[in-house]
Amino acid sequence: MITVTDLRKVYRQGDRDVVALDGVTLRVPKGSVHGIIGHSGAGKSTLVRCLTLLDRPTSGSVSIGDRELSSVSDAELRRARRRIGMVFQHANLLDSRTTAQNVAFPLELVGTPKQEAARKVAELLKLVGLDRFADAYPSQLSGGQRQRVGIARALATDPDVLLCDEPTSALDPATTEEILDLIKALRDRLGLTVLIITHEMHVVKRACDSVSLLEAGRIVESGRLADVVASPGGRLSMALLPLPGEAPEVLPGGPVLDLLYSGDAAAMPVISGIARRFDTDVNVLAGSVEHLGEAQFAHLRIQLPSSADLAAITAHLTANGIAVTTKEA
Repeated sequence: MITVTDLRKVYRQGDRDVVALDGVTLRVPKGSVHGIIGHSGAGKSTLVRCLTLLDRPTSGSVSIGDRELSSVSDAELRRARRRIGMVFQHANLLDSRTTAQNVAFPLELVGTPKQEAARKVAELLKLVGLDRFADAYPSQLSGGQRQRVGIARALATDPDVLLCDEPTSALDPATTEEILDLIKALRDRLGLTVLIITHEMHVVKRACDSVSLLEAGRIVESGRLADVVASPGGRLSMALLPLPGEAPEVLPGGPVLDLLYSGDAAAMPVISGIARRFDTDVNVLAGSVEHLGEAQFAHLRIQLPSSADLAAITAHLTANGIAVTTKEA
């Protein structure tokens, strides 16, 4: 549904060029939720502006569905943008308008008849759980409620794609959970393709099917959540499933292993299985177990005695779907 190919954006500042996006290539399948994560200055906001063609890319292409946007006329681009809903960090509501009037604003811009617009607004407010607040002004709403208004407004023109630029960074943890649940529920109900721009790893864990790491204008890692987590040593893997810290007591001279596994393997009694099968002690240094998306993942760091049969234990673990990385003791 969203296809970005070799996208570059270069700004001219004085006598020098500033490269904001440097060859970004990305594909987000229809009906999925994809997260773009990166630190401030990585190019996330520039990418959003280029996806909507608010900023024209220096080179490369952006396609939504089967329409390549970077080469269409201004009139065609305006029509294409109606199929893209945009959710902002701070909702960007008009203070002088009620909840219903804010949601109706995009419909007014495209000349929707008043009766049809009123019906559509009522449907959207019910969909986001704000039908009782139609006449409230933004100042009378909580942060989470304002963000729900922003989501309803983004859906007013029946988009196929929902772009969310830091949609939860201004919200408290409980409200963040509610908004992410709402976004996922809307994806399922309306068949939306969702792209979430964020710097919060929790958002990726909670809501996304796939993720890309953007750094200095480049995508340095990308893939389905299950695949990137299962990649030992990967930066996304370490960020999504970090170890909480190593225990101070370690066995002298024994090998240290990082174990990464998911699905059926995550339900296995790995430590006791090694101890029984190979008649050896196992020292657990650190561990993390989480549900990411629909799957359970585990990351353990263990230390074995120097007398343990490392090759046999590694082969056994690998045969059971567990990725093993040997660390320095």
